[in-house]
Amino acid sequence: DIRVRYKQSILGIVWAMFIPLSMMLLFSFIFTRVVTVKVDIPYPIFAYCGLLPWQFFASATTAATNSLIANRTLVTKIYFPSEVFPISSIIASFVDFLVGSIVLVALIIYFYFTGFSIVVSWTVFLVIPVILVQIIFTAGVSFFLSMGNLFFRDVRYIYNIIITLWMFSSSVIYPMKVSNPELQRIFNLNPMTPILDAYRDVLLRGKLPDINAFGYAAVISFVVFISGWVIFYKMQYKFAEKA
Repeated sequence: DIRVRYKQSILGIVWAMFIPLSMMLLFSFIFTRVVTVKVDIPYPIFAYCGLLPWQFFASATTAATNSLIANRTLVTKIYFPSEVFPISSIIASFVDFLVGSIVLVALIIYFYFTGFSIVVSWTVFLVIPVILVQIIFTAGVSFFLSMGNLFFRDVRYIYNIIITLWMFSSSVIYPMKVSNPELQRIFNLNPMTPILDAYRDVLLRGKLPDINAFGYAAVISFVVFISGWVIFYKMQYKFAEKA
């Protein structure tokens, strides 16, 4: 999958850095020149630190949605754990995430040594559990989407709309903070917002993630993963006839 993705491409895997970087530049122009968004750290690195993990989540789940259909010849002719297909989509997108992280490290170094309000401390090592929680959540969602799209082909088209709306209802390019407490509680139900905020806390602010918010996201991630995997496993016997 990784080889095919960038085969006969001039930039190759550099596209993994170019896509979130170009989006960061666009949103930086919009939210610093057109509509000002107040954040406690430089907006470009605030945006990139949200766009990079979001791009990983969006690309992994989108690819996983069609993974069983794309490999129908294997699904129908060979018996083996079908979890391989959505998981392989996640791994391929994670490689892009790692490559894109090079730009994030460069931005952290630049803003840190130029005197901006970036705090780099031991909390950077906590990015590992944050990544693990995101991967677990991504895998759970991927199990549901790949299985759902196998039975109902409309799922991938609906998800293309949902993932766009989901991005703008998460703290990807702006903080999800409002003065209305009822609306804030609704926003807090989205597990991706605490995960994205946790990236910024441990990497850019030098502090621990919000225990309540990130703990909620971790619990939801495990619940989605376990339930997705169990249902996926129990429904595998029907995959061959539906592919």
